[in-house]
Amino acid sequence: MTIIEYVQQLSDNPYFGAGFGLFGLGAGAAILRKGFQTATILFRRHYMITLEVPCRDKSYEWLLKWITYKGARKTQHLAVSTSFQQSDTGYVSTRYEFIPSIGTHFFRYKNNWIKVERTREQQMHDVNLGMPFESVHLTAFGKNRSIYFDILEEARHMALEEHKGKTIMYTAMGHEWRQFGHPKKRRPLDSVVLDANIADNIVKDCQEFIQNVSWYSDRGIPYRRGYLLHGPPGCGKSSFITALAGELDRGICVMNLSDRMLTDDRLNHLLAIAPQQTIILLEDIDAVFVSREETKEVKSAYQGLNCITLSGLLNALDGVASSEGRILFMTTNYLDRLDPALIRPGRVDYKEYIGWCSGKQLEQMFVRFYKTDTAETEDLAKQFSESVLSHKRNVSPAQIQGFFMFFKNEPKSVINNVSKIWELT
Repeated sequence: MTIIEYVQQLSDNPYFGAGFGLFGLGAGAAILRKGFQTATILFRRHYMITLEVPCRDKSYEWLLKWITYKGARKTQHLAVSTSFQQSDTGYVSTRYEFIPSIGTHFFRYKNNWIKVERTREQQMHDVNLGMPFESVHLTAFGKNRSIYFDILEEARHMALEEHKGKTIMYTAMGHEWRQFGHPKKRRPLDSVVLDANIADNIVKDCQEFIQNVSWYSDRGIPYRRGYLLHGPPGCGKSSFITALAGELDRGICVMNLSDRMLTDDRLNHLLAIAPQQTIILLEDIDAVFVSREETKEVKSAYQGLNCITLSGLLNALDGVASSEGRILFMTTNYLDRLDPALIRPGRVDYKEYIGWCSGKQLEQMFVRFYKTDTAETEDLAKQFSESVLSHKRNVSPAQIQGFFMFFKNEPKSVINNVSKIWELT
């Protein structure tokens, strides 16, 4: 039997014909599926553009809120973010914000459909936040990247508008800075009463520094400024820095040098990547480092408090790897305990003593607290100032404010009870 005759006999067999037909259909379906997958990959590669925003990126939270308010308003898959807000009257209200949950969402932006995929990796965790690693993928038709630039810019402006008139606090978490707590309402600069011209001089110096970038670069001077506020506790050093940040429209990065996990390398890294438009604050620097000229007995009291070295801090402040455009404030209650190398020019460019209340301060605090511009109030303020100074005892602004709280609406009672300032506070 020839091969041709054998094939003809098989073709006449109904079972063989059915099996061959099924095989053909299966092969054809596989080829079509493979072709469709290849076509989809080619289409996505050449005619679609995807943007990934990981949770570590600064724009991640901005983007989620923007998608909620501007994009996927009609999505049925939501996650809740609960926060509390305190009004000027003291009433605390609960605020619920709904953001897109894990999954896929769609929305339309500028006549273009955008697919949003929010994913969460169960096997990968963000060590700084202590939560699973997340990311958002945006996919749109076309090759125009500007659509994503517009979205991120709108999200940024939306976040800035939400924080307008507020001061944002940052703290170091791991190897990056994270917002700490809720943004605070800006503190007016005149709410911190310092001695004559101290506040004005510091503000003027900061503004001059901010506005003269080219002056520093033309002369080859590192573009950074260091300030040291020293004086007794409770005299307004930290309060003034908070008010100054609001005046300069900047946030505050609070650095805890006593953190056991803080090393020289991590300190250098954190100072180098501090958020733009912020003031770096190192409080109570005397509690971390003492002068190398101090006795061994004094040094032993501070041993083991921190893992960073004085040399590491000095290099972070003005070493070759130090960041530019930085405003750094240090505070201390004991100037004489600081190592001279820490407060030399280049590391500390401006020193200011914030001390006990003067007569002028006492008058200004009295007038501001009781908020009346009558001549009687000014006379009472002068009487109060003279009465306090007559005791020849040092008093801090914190003590005065605490004393006023006992007589919130009784300015005359304050005059009659001046001797109790040191007892009640």
